[in-house]
Formats: sequence, structure tokens, C-alpha cells
Amino acid sequence: MNTANQYLKAIYLVQRTDDGPAATGRVADSLDVSPASANEMIGKLEERGLAEHEKYKGVSLTDEGIARAENALRTYCIIERFLANVLSVEEYRAEAKELEPVIDETVAERLDTIIDRKEECPDCFDAEADACCHLAGTCSEGAD
Repeated sequence: MNTANQYLKAIYLVQRTDDGPAATGRVADSLDVSPASANEMIGKLEERGLAEHEKYKGVSLTDEGIARAENALRTYCIIERFLANVLSVEEYRAEAKELEPVIDETVAERLDTIIDRKEECPDCFDAEADACCHLAGTCSEGAD
């Protein structure tokens, strides 16, 4: 089950990758859900003032939606980095996705004190690799 924060994160990453509104189909694909499920949650996000959906154009996050998405992405990065760098979990991406919905901000903050998270987080997240570029090895020159 995908949470609102996972949808916000997915919309944010698709918007960033496509440099514009996120197509509902791309959001659905990134979360491995049906377009109908994505539309339903996007409607809920819109009701909460976190997103604006324009039929045939896509969904865009509001300022509050962007802030929540960046926070959710930062938490996800913290979980990934902790699993990969501290616990040496090989399948850290899959584990991070499982843990993401149950890790709250307090736990994420405590995990953050253990890892070496970069200041540019979450801008260092590589949407194509679905991982922090520092973990995926895709950071541009000088970003490491």
C-alpha cells in the first residue's frame, strides 16, 4: 500500500524529471499501481491542498506539497543510506521501500545522526536509479 507521502515523492520526482506537471500514468508506473488508484490518491492530495490536477495536463504539487515531498524524499534517502552504509544491506532499495511508510520523522532524524547525509539532500536523489546518487554512483563530478 502506498501512502500519501509516497505519492507526493513520486509526483515530485516525475515533475523534476519531466520539468513540468507529472502525467498520472507516469506517477502510477513509478508506484506500480493502476492509473485509477493514482487518480484517486491525487484527488485526495488535491483536497488536502497538496496538489493541483489538470485533466490531460498532469498533476503539480503546491508549495506545501513540494515541502512535504522533499521531506518524504529526505526521509527515504536517510533510510537508504542507513541500510546501505551502516547495515550493509544489499537490497537496500527494496528494504527502504518497505520501511518508508513506518519510519516517522523522529526515527529518521535519529538515523540521520548516524549517516553521512549530504547537505544537498534531497536534490542528490537520482530518480532514474531510484536511489541517492551517492549510493547509485551517478553523482556528477564534484558532487561526491
